[in-house]
Amino acid sequence: MAKGRILYINQGIMPYTPETEGSYFGRYLPAFIQEQGREIRTFMPRFNYVNERKNQLHEVIRLSGMNLIINNCDHQLIIKVGSISAARMQVYFIDNEEYFTRRETETDENKEFYDDNDERILFYGRGALEAVRKLSWQPHLIHFSGWFSAMVPFYIRRMNKENPFFSGTKIVLSLFGDEFSEPLNPLMEKKLKADGATAKDLRMYDGYNYMSLMKTAITYSHGIVIASPNVNPELVAYAKENKKHVLDYAPKEQLYPAINKLYDTLIGNNPSN
Repeated sequence: MAKGRILYINQGIMPYTPETEGSYFGRYLPAFIQEQGREIRTFMPRFNYVNERKNQLHEVIRLSGMNLIINNCDHQLIIKVGSISAARMQVYFIDNEEYFTRRETETDENKEFYDDNDERILFYGRGALEAVRKLSWQPHLIHFSGWFSAMVPFYIRRMNKENPFFSGTKIVLSLFGDEFSEPLNPLMEKKLKADGATAKDLRMYDGYNYMSLMKTAITYSHGIVIASPNVNPELVAYAKENKKHVLDYAPKEQLYPAINKLYDTLIGNNPSN
């Protein structure tokens, strides 16, 4: 069996976030995969409800400090780290005072979608990949989960296209029943152009809604995990029509070993050092 290095980029991880299908998956799948002898790294946003003192988070100075340009403005990238001792697993947090210090994660106090959610997911996707590069930890496979992390394959294919660090890295997406109804800011088109989006990319993101976001993520991924019985059937059909390696939903006792085998299929038997 191939071992390899697996990078997890999640929307939430228990116990840092409330229990959902995604945060449960983000907690227990990496732990299971680590038990199979693979190296792992895990990332999530440092949303405001993640209590830094309670969870003993501390800033990783050598990784923090760079600025990411989003919509022609500099935004400081802050990296923090905590650990889940029961799983012997470190978790890295992507933080920024403007994007991740709000009371709620996706909507304001009136339950309206944040107008800059597009910028927040752009920042998170770029920030996680930049942090991994600064760690000098080159993954064989990136497994990302939740719509908040859906820009990861775009940045692998566009901004990192000529960078050998992610050369040959395979990409797996987990789908959940996390659909939202409101569109993202249509000015996202201009921001994507600034980050190297092609005309093809922009056509795929047309509408800037949940379905276009996730369909584009599927298109740019190698493997798809149906991690919930509530995934929109249109997305499942789209993944299968596009000949992706698709794992259908199953209980975790069956799904986690199947994911491990999928990693072997995508990485190959002899991953490079």
